[in-house]
Amino acid sequence: MSEFDAASIASPAQPPTTPDGFAEDPSAPSPISPEGRGHRALPRVIALANQKGGVGKTTTTVNIGAALAEMGLRTLIIDLDPQGNASTGLGIENRGLEKSMYHVMLHDEPLENVVEPTDVRNLFVAPASLDLAGAEIELVPAFSREQRLKRAIDAVVSDYDYVLIDCPPSLGLLTVNGLAAAHEVMVPIQCEYYALEGLGQLLRNVDLVKRNLNPTLDMSTILCVMYDARTKLSGQVVSEVREHFGEKVLRSVIPRSVRLSEAPSFGQPITTFDPRSRGAIAYRDAAKELNNGTL
Repeated sequence: MSEFDAASIASPAQPPTTPDGFAEDPSAPSPISPEGRGHRALPRVIALANQKGGVGKTTTTVNIGAALAEMGLRTLIIDLDPQGNASTGLGIENRGLEKSMYHVMLHDEPLENVVEPTDVRNLFVAPASLDLAGAEIELVPAFSREQRLKRAIDAVVSDYDYVLIDCPPSLGLLTVNGLAAAHEVMVPIQCEYYALEGLGQLLRNVDLVKRNLNPTLDMSTILCVMYDARTKLSGQVVSEVREHFGEKVLRSVIPRSVRLSEAPSFGQPITTFDPRSRGAIAYRDAAKELNNGTL
């Protein structure tokens, strides 16, 4: 069993551990480094994480995935959020699924048995079901509970160029599984007043997962979303994020768009729902940037 104590998610641990149950190391470097995103080999496993809700995380997962698939890259989206929005946003009805990520996480179902094709060529999804909501509690007594997703992904990763993990907006066991399984972390940040609120805690938790569970994990990419060119605030937020995180921040920014909001209700990514919209163009540009650092 790892140093991570799942029970401490619900109740704060006592020093010298952090509230997340990891052993704290005050001298540890930040997971953000000044070197930039660098070059990375395929396949790439990327966890999209942000403990704040409503920051465009699922929208980014679905549309970056669709844009990568459009480029000819086989892409798997793993929906680890019990709300299942990434699944429904790709046209997969998540009610009454015979097999879902719940069965992968709790019953050792092979991931390949859960994967569903989408209407987008080269894009696949491992859907979530509402049962996943209880997984946080059910995983607590499970053996090697933090590494279950990693083992499932390792069995299929050679079949894909990209695996994108849509993590829940929390720092519970499902998100820890996502971080433990990933090679890198991508963080969408909204261009609004509270954009950086909680980001420090997310960075600390990424570093703690790196030191306790996944030594190769790297916070590689930050994407600014919900950009409103009509306001000075959006520009100020982007400038501040770039000042803090440098080359980690993609040059592309995702505009606030009604069409982006409408696409999930039609079960389509923006690249097929409205392929010439500002949102579709922006996500294609972001996907090209993401992939340009690939060897």
